[in-house]
Amino acid sequence: MKRDYYEVLGVSREADEREIKRTFRRLARELHPDVNQRDPEAEEKFKEAAEAYEVLTNPERRSLYDRYGHEGLQSRGFSSSFQGFGSFADIFDAFFGGDPLFGGGMRPGGPSHGGDVAVAVEISLEEAATGASKDVEFEVVETCDRCRGNGAEPGTPIVTCPRCDGAGQLRAVTRTAFGQLVRSTACDRCGGDGRIAERPCTECSGRGRKAARRRLTVDIPAGIDDDQRIRLSGRGHSGERGGAAGDVYVLVGVRPDDRFVRDGNDLVTVVDVPAPSAAIGTTVNVPTLEGDEEVAIGAGTQPGAVVTLRGRGMPSLRRGSRGDQRVVVNVVVPRNLSAEQRELAERLQSTLTEENLRDPAEDGSLFARVRRAFR
Repeated sequence: MKRDYYEVLGVSREADEREIKRTFRRLARELHPDVNQRDPEAEEKFKEAAEAYEVLTNPERRSLYDRYGHEGLQSRGFSSSFQGFGSFADIFDAFFGGDPLFGGGMRPGGPSHGGDVAVAVEISLEEAATGASKDVEFEVVETCDRCRGNGAEPGTPIVTCPRCDGAGQLRAVTRTAFGQLVRSTACDRCGGDGRIAERPCTECSGRGRKAARRRLTVDIPAGIDDDQRIRLSGRGHSGERGGAAGDVYVLVGVRPDDRFVRDGNDLVTVVDVPAPSAAIGTTVNVPTLEGDEEVAIGAGTQPGAVVTLRGRGMPSLRRGSRGDQRVVVNVVVPRNLSAEQRELAERLQSTLTEENLRDPAEDGSLFARVRRAFR
């Protein structure tokens, strides 16, 4: 049993034509299979909504329906005009002139831009700092060498398509609420080109393109960051009918490095310093991108203190200058003291004064010092 047309569209019986059109367009897009993939009945629901729309936007049919319902329409010979459509796409094309999500189709028979290709490559932090060259391999659709893209066996002619007589389009006239609509679609025989190969190419079966595996060397610039992309113009899938080739996008992944945390163009390193050494001053080996380096730790260095190595960070992609390396000091308190060590620590503790424990000139908060390291 058919549902009430007003219920199908979700409008009241007093709704005007403008409201009905607005509601139908919203509903149609919600029911598109690309958006509503989980609902296998989306296409049938759209057809039901389209039938309701056609009736309720036609004053004569709406009046008849309001008075006598579905039976009244049938008794007067009115029926859905959507029975002649072959698919959901046909219906949507008649109402909206093309695909609802992508704003209409391309002109049949014209050049078609080739698709893009995405490929990933992984590098180390050192390679990100100095730049690197990496080989990448990927599948691509390229122009057939044998027929040079025209789809014909070499030496054989290309003839006018007998199905569309060279027009590249097929036309169909459909009656809708708007009157007669003429729909043009690309010819299914020639793909909209208007011509076909008399003898298809034996290498690409007349397609003019074939799958191939391509290998490219990618120059990765110094200073690149994780998840950044490099675009190689015109190296993707070849276009059809003389269309431009697509691009290759190389997604660069920078492997994490246990020694460093990257903060923009700066690098942050943490070094452990025993508490007695931090109190009297010492030197420690600090890893850098160029190898270990001795760094002086001044007497009285506090936990979370930061020593900055200027120009030892990552290079900038744009300016060429380098960031800094910030060395965060982690003061390690000794554990498992021997009796002698404990006695020495107790003797030191008994001599400490307020002057030894606090520097009034600086914020002694550990959190404040750590925050400064990441500024």
